[in-house]
Amino acid sequence: MVATDYQHNNEYHLAQLREHARAVFTSGIEAADPKAAVVAALQAELSAFTNGGPKAENSQPRRTTRRRVRIVAFGKAAIPMTDGVLECIPDDQLSAPPLVVTSYENVSQRAHMQILGAGHPVPNADGLAAARTIAAAVDAATEDERVLALISGGASALLPMPPSSISLEDKREATQLLLASGAGIHEINAVRKHLSDLKGGGLARLAKPAALNALILSDVLGDDPGTIASGPTAGDPTTFADAKEVFRRRGIWDQIPNSVRTRLARGCDGLIEETPLPDDEIFRDVCNTIVGSNRISLDAVCQHAKAAGYDVEVVSEALIGEARDVAEQLAAKVSTPIERPRAYVAGGETTVSVRGSGLGGRNQELALAFAIAARSLPCDHAWVFLSGGTDGIDGPTDAAGGLVDSGTVARIRAAGYDPRALLDNNDAYHALRHADDLLVTGATGTNVADVQILLLHPA
Repeated sequence: MVATDYQHNNEYHLAQLREHARAVFTSGIEAADPKAAVVAALQAELSAFTNGGPKAENSQPRRTTRRRVRIVAFGKAAIPMTDGVLECIPDDQLSAPPLVVTSYENVSQRAHMQILGAGHPVPNADGLAAARTIAAAVDAATEDERVLALISGGASALLPMPPSSISLEDKREATQLLLASGAGIHEINAVRKHLSDLKGGGLARLAKPAALNALILSDVLGDDPGTIASGPTAGDPTTFADAKEVFRRRGIWDQIPNSVRTRLARGCDGLIEETPLPDDEIFRDVCNTIVGSNRISLDAVCQHAKAAGYDVEVVSEALIGEARDVAEQLAAKVSTPIERPRAYVAGGETTVSVRGSGLGGRNQELALAFAIAARSLPCDHAWVFLSGGTDGIDGPTDAAGGLVDSGTVARIRAAGYDPRALLDNNDAYHALRHADDLLVTGATGTNVADVQILLLHPA
């Protein structure tokens, strides 16, 4: 699959280019291997985790008494991350078997672990029960223990723990309204942190008086521990007023459940304690370490494409915005005059404002919109475009995203459907299925946001 000898390859087939795109995408997933990331982090500081732990910025010198380790893991990569820990830390140093929460599709049997499956992307009763189990385990940690939290993408939905005044259904409804409004990750997190007993530093609060270390596989841009999984082990600079303003700004304040409005209003009036600020005393003995990220996967994607003979350009390391708008910007690249194979790559997380009743996810919508936009642009070379979630799951579907080419629109029309109408109905899943352009990988066991790959090849 090496794209060399391009001058002599005048009959280069789209099928080959599509295989190149899949291989390049797979290299990004492999670079985010959760077990390997955890092993590397623990081998670097193994003695610290059992003899006091890495020193947080605002911490005081610690005693060096050996501490037993209590492991809690939550997220799509929770099981392989725990595998990594157990490879490095002997059983006799553990306080109890690791407690692991992951999405149903990532559940697999492991000896010496208590594994709980929960709903994602829609929080459910299993997730609520799992969150309470995690909370109880962390709250039981003593001063002579170290809580080792393994956090990965999806954890926010997998561990819903609303305060007693808000039902899981009400919190879910409010979150769905936010998602449908096109709210960004920071807006959504400001709300989630104020509708949860675990997020926004809540787990760190429960861990006291034990020390707490978090190893984090980042699925957000910038790798901010306060944003990943809505920051259960990090301080929160946002307020109840900020959360309330998100709903007002998005025009949905009057649509959210009364219980949510009441809590935010009471918080704004100072009747409910705020989430802890980053400099709060509870974080004195807390350390957050990023062990994997989208940037690492993007580096691997670039290296693989270069090795395959492509000239590589990184379009963005923080691709955000409405998926359709981003698609049009990226599609303009297909008109670039080229003499050699060219790869444009990006990493990030777009958003979708849901106005229709169709099925899909941000990567599928981005891919379909790209195909439609590119169709009307001048281009005298072959191209394929891939947009996929590194977790293998895009929205409430069985696809990771889409892999489109210059024939996508024609294939959808040949199946008897209007691609533009399907896009307008947010029905990218069925549009891409008609074209046989769904990117299906299955659950990957990791999650470091999304990757976009555009490959061009001279005709």
